Amino acid sequence: MTIPLNQIIQGDCLEVMRGWPDKCVDLIVTDPPYGLDYNNGDLAHNREKVFGGDTSKSVARPIANDGATHAIDLFEKMLIEAARVLKVGSCCCCCCCCGGGGPKPLFAEWTLLMDKILKFKQAVVWDKGGLGMGIHYRRNYEFMLVAQRPGGPCTWNGGKNTPNVFRIPKIIPQADEHPTAKPIQLMQWFIHLHSNPGDVVVDPFAGHGPTLVAAKSLGRDFIGIELEPSYVAICKERLKQEQLAL
Repeated sequence: MTIPLNQIIQGDCLEVMRGWPDKCVDLIVTDPPYGLDYNNGDLAHNREKVFGGDTSKSVARPIANDGATHAIDLFEKMLIEAARVLKVGSCCCCCCCCGGGGPKPLFAEWTLLMDKILKFKQAVVWDKGGLGMGIHYRRNYEFMLVAQRPGGPCTWNGGKNTPNVFRIPKIIPQADEHPTAKPIQLMQWFIHLHSNPGDVVVDPFAGHGPTLVAAKSLGRDFIGIELEPSYVAICKERLKQEQLAL
């Protein structure tokens, strides 16, 4: 069986990945639901009201499967599929919103799950610059948690001095974009480090497509999976506009 390269698939990532053969993917880079019911009655939703901004912007944009129980169950099941479809030695890189704090220590739960199902490798800090959410401690960074399928060496295109802190400004999503949008450059960094041109990069929670655009720009094959049809449409349009790296 061949996997559907260079496209975005609308659907449930577990159902889609379960139809793939073993050891067919070179890298997973993704931004799963955090389990915080994000942008649905929380501070992110009501920030304009709290900080005295334009309250017309305070529109809920809930994320599918973002309830605490659903999200951790989905993440665990995705990792199980990742451990099967990843090639030996290949990596899985997951954005984790809670940078060391917040209402729940999700980074700790995710780290333990990744180590149990794959093999935990590194917690990379994305220093976003400027102040983020929070009241007592404003959040300036997020984690990118990296795990590896054991049994062989991982692809590594970094040098001996590659740090575990990546500094790039965050982006403020527009009203029609995914509420936890990530910079393309962030995804490019991990794709460059852990894959080679022609490798297959997968994002099971594609959102509006930063991983897919990053993979295409670096000459990798890609597969995106996204549940929300409106984000799938955005992905397709962004991919049409992106040119392959020379």
